[in-house]
Amino acid sequence: MKTAIYPGSFDPVTNGHLDIITRASKMFDKLIVVVLINPLKSYSFSIPERCELLRKVTEGMENVEIASYDGLLADYFKQRKDIDVIVKGLRATSDFEYEFQMAHTNKDLNPRAETVFLPASLNTTFVSSSMVKQVAMFGGDLSKYVPAPIHEEISSKLKAEFAAKRTAAEQNRTK
Repeated sequence: MKTAIYPGSFDPVTNGHLDIITRASKMFDKLIVVVLINPLKSYSFSIPERCELLRKVTEGMENVEIASYDGLLADYFKQRKDIDVIVKGLRATSDFEYEFQMAHTNKDLNPRAETVFLPASLNTTFVSSSMVKQVAMFGGDLSKYVPAPIHEEISSKLKAEFAAKRTAAEQNRTK
C-alpha cells in the first residue's frame, strides 16, 4: 500500500489545492493532507478551521485523511512509518525553485523522504491562497477560486477580517 502526504498551510483551501488532492488521491492508496504551521506566515484561519474546511471538501474521498502538524515535515515523515512520498503541487517556475529546495532539505533531514511534483491544472495555475485573500479584501467574487462547499464560509470570514483591518487602518490614519 502506497501512502503519500500533501503538506501545506491551506489558508484558505483553494480549487488548486483540491485539484492536487483529487489527482493525488487517485495515484496513491492513501493520501494524508497535512496542515502545517509556518511561523513566517500570518493566518486568517486557525489550524482546526483549516482542517475542518479540508474535511468538508474531501468528504467522500475514502482514501484521504486530514491531519495537522507543528514542526518539520521531515520529522512528520519520520514519525509516520507508513508514509512513502511527499506530494507537492507546482503552479509556476517560482514554485519549482522553492519546492525543489524544500525537497532536497527534506531528503537531507530524512533520507527516506522522496518528493513528487504534480503540475497544477491549467485552470488553477494562477490560483493561490494569497490571491484569494487579495480578491476577498476588495469584495471580489471567490466562487471560481475556492471549492463550492466552503465558498460562503471562506468569503464571509475573509470579508469580515479585511473589514476589521480597514477600519483599524482608517482609525490609525485619523489619529
